[in-house]
Amino acid sequence: MLERLLSNIDKFDKVFSAFKLNLVLGVIVNLIIIAVLFKLTDVFMLKIYEKCKNNPNMGPIHNVLLIINRIIKFLIVFVLVASFLQSQGYSLTSLIAGFGITGLAVGFAAQQTIASVFGTFAILTDKVYKMGDYIKVNDTEGIVENINLRSTKIRTRDHYLVTIPNDKMADSVIANISEANKRRIDLTFAVTYDTSDEKLQRAMDIIKEHIESRDDMHKDIIVFIDELAESSVNIRLLAYAKTKVYDTFIKTRSSIYYEIVKLFRKEGIDFAFPTTTVYLEQ
Repeated sequence: MLERLLSNIDKFDKVFSAFKLNLVLGVIVNLIIIAVLFKLTDVFMLKIYEKCKNNPNMGPIHNVLLIINRIIKFLIVFVLVASFLQSQGYSLTSLIAGFGITGLAVGFAAQQTIASVFGTFAILTDKVYKMGDYIKVNDTEGIVENINLRSTKIRTRDHYLVTIPNDKMADSVIANISEANKRRIDLTFAVTYDTSDEKLQRAMDIIKEHIESRDDMHKDIIVFIDELAESSVNIRLLAYAKTKVYDTFIKTRSSIYYEIVKLFRKEGIDFAFPTTTVYLEQ
């Protein structure tokens, strides 16, 4: 009786030892496979990054490839672990169901982050803007300083750093001012009502001649009387500056104002200011 019991214990020890050996070997083999696949994934992503990093339209390609790399590695681990557990007699259906419930909970918790990630892909796909561009979105305008997977950072003219989630950016109307090949200058010059017909025509000629003489302006110019205001005759200028840079644009506009003021004064053309005429009945 005792001999039979010892024999059964010996058989059990052999089976258990074999099972542990198979388990350890299986773990080692799967770890080696995971390490090899991880290395191949890194090499593949690095090659893509090297090809795309010099393309200014690709945006934050490093961040995008990083998240793709992590997703691929997660899938590798999941598939290999699931296959290994199934080979050891565990139910793959229960495992998938468990991951499904966990993924659903995480998805609800990270809903905003996921939306921002998809917004980032939409921005990259449409090539809406890139770092260094001057853009306007809603009431915010400035230079794009950073684009990551969650948000876009814009440095405004007041040097505030505004952070906008990329899902909001993807749903907004964005004006990429840096992509303009010219910028419109819309100016109004108000002269007095007692300006003679000759001087009124001369005022319009002065504006047109000055713009045509400038090398920093396009030649498609429109000068016209825009409005008979309460206390002035308003002459309007529509023209286009040869620049994309905001600082250069405002300097050009200021220079036009300055030169026109000098020319008007030289010709004796008076600028209007708000006035009110009062008639007293005798």
